[in-house]
Amino acid sequence: MRHGKKFNHLGRTTPHRKAMLSNMASSLILHKRIETTVAKAKALRKYVEPLLTKAKTDTTHSRRIVFSYLQDKDSVQVLFNEVADRISSRPGGYTRIIKTGNRLGDNADMCFIELVDYNELMLELKESKDQKTKTRRSRRGKNKSEETTPEAKTAEVVEEAVVVEEPADEKESGEVEQEQVDEEAAVEEVTEEEVTAEVKEEQTVEDKVEEETDVVESKIEITEETQVVEEESNEVAEKEVAEDETESTSEKSDEVTDETPKSKDSSDDEESDDKKTN
Repeated sequence: MRHGKKFNHLGRTTPHRKAMLSNMASSLILHKRIETTVAKAKALRKYVEPLLTKAKTDTTHSRRIVFSYLQDKDSVQVLFNEVADRISSRPGGYTRIIKTGNRLGDNADMCFIELVDYNELMLELKESKDQKTKTRRSRRGKNKSEETTPEAKTAEVVEEAVVVEEPADEKESGEVEQEQVDEEAAVEEVTEEEVTAEVKEEQTVEDKVEEETDVVESKIEITEETQVVEEESNEVAEKEVAEDETESTSEKSDEVTDETPKSKDSSDDEESDDKKTN
């Protein structure tokens, strides 16, 4: 039974326990983070946090008191020159215990104990959370038994749709508005550039189509002109052929007319010769 047993002796005698906690405190101040068991970390937190509070007042008296606990000049110097400046705005709670699981040998609960102001990742997360704006939504409960009028329904819908944004400071709200305006302007510029690029592409396509149509029309005109010239040349050739045929027929007819009277004369001469002989 652990009735009234609040102090953990850690299985050590008093001088051994004080020496161990003194060494662990000086290691924590020098390295800002150490690994140990959960029981020792809880005992160390009670031992070292009053010393950190004492370091906020940099006097010879406070330095001597802290040195009586730590028994290490280097850790005392780091505590008063470096750590005290970091923790000056923090009203207590200088350390953090992070559990890491059980140890393989004896299955003891292990953890990290660190100084809060030296964990940069946690500080960045906290700053990012503080910078985020908070939204609030107001809703009213409705009793199913009560009949609501249409005006009350519209009022409840409006209240549910309203979202109130409350920035931390006026400067932050102004900066947020400026960022939104800059983003909108950037989006508009991008859209304008895209539109101009599309218009230019359409114009180039139209110009190409017009050039192709002009080339096709010029080819069609050339083919029509060549067809007309060929037809004219064919007509001329046909006319020449017809004229040649007419000339040849006329010449043949003339020859025929020339031959016929000669034949008659020859026949007459033969008849006269026969008569003379008789």
